Amino acid sequence: MNTVAEIFPPGEFLREELEARGWSQTELAEIIGRPVRLINELIAGKKAITPETAIQLGDSLGTGPELWMNLESQYQLSKVRSTDGLIARRAKLYERFPVREMIKRGWIEATKSIEVLEQQFLTFFGVDSLEDEIPFCHAAKKTETHDLPSMLQLAWLCRARRIASELVIAPYTEAALRQALPRLSALLSAPEETRHVARVLAECGVRFVIVEPIPGSKIDGACFWLTDVQPVVALSLRLDRIDNFWFVLRHELEHVLRRHGRERGYILDQDMEGTAADQINDEEVVANAEAAEFCVAQDEMTGFVARVAPFFASERVVLFAQRLNVHPGLVVGQLQRRLGRYDLFRKFQVKVRQAVTSSALTDGWGMVHTV
Repeated sequence: MNTVAEIFPPGEFLREELEARGWSQTELAEIIGRPVRLINELIAGKKAITPETAIQLGDSLGTGPELWMNLESQYQLSKVRSTDGLIARRAKLYERFPVREMIKRGWIEATKSIEVLEQQFLTFFGVDSLEDEIPFCHAAKKTETHDLPSMLQLAWLCRARRIASELVIAPYTEAALRQALPRLSALLSAPEETRHVARVLAECGVRFVIVEPIPGSKIDGACFWLTDVQPVVALSLRLDRIDNFWFVLRHELEHVLRRHGRERGYILDQDMEGTAADQINDEEVVANAEAAEFCVAQDEMTGFVARVAPFFASERVVLFAQRLNVHPGLVVGQLQRRLGRYDLFRKFQVKVRQAVTSSALTDGWGMVHTV
């Protein structure tokens, strides 16, 4: 049985020091130049030892000031009620999870009860212990170490999975999705047309959700599978631009069509504009190529660049886009990628988030999906 050692006030040790030297309280007061009342209150435990007093006691008694400050600190700590590990448990949550961000978004309910808070995290991530590795694979296969997402990304993925599982849509077939691509292509001419995307994808069995990005996660989109036959496309709209929306969407749809990520459960695409070409694997190369072709036919784009370079002008971009029946922002996005000039014609890269989220299942920007 463990016992806790009793902590005495520093005054008890001071009394013993005076007795050992045969000094009275008055004599100690005279030595250090302080009132007798102070010495009396120190010994009675009515007064705490300050750094100034610790120095004076250390000099007069030859002990050094550290002894008296340590005695005072230990005594004061002993008087404070134990937190029974509650603070340590809360700190552990904050160290591992983006607690504040998840509470802010309504994913986790704020509570003073550590037990309730811990249980919410267990439920959110689908684990039995807070120390467990967080799985994100319907087939329960171990993910390669280098593919492991960060905790910010895992939180985003788990939220997307949670709300996607609530959708009731048609069964997925690859044929239906391929037939839907021309219908999606017909929406490229105006930002407001993006409001039809959710319906088109639902009709071919693709669960489409929008989850506001967590700062620092750098997620653009993800393709994951609830089961072998239930694909989900989740976008963050981290870059709210018409060209980025269509490129990322078509990129994720190619992952779905090719059944990428089924074994590990997901494909996570992050910082797509900032990723160097030599860091992209074969799956991403294929998806990028199909996304670029979808936004602007690449042979047409090559011809346009050859005819116009280096004298690009807004009027030429607009006329080229009109001929292809796509929004000028898509042409600009492809032009920027080819030239590495992300400053060109940015005025054409209009926002689409309001139109997209008007019909898509959305979590974020003040909209909290209740699950």
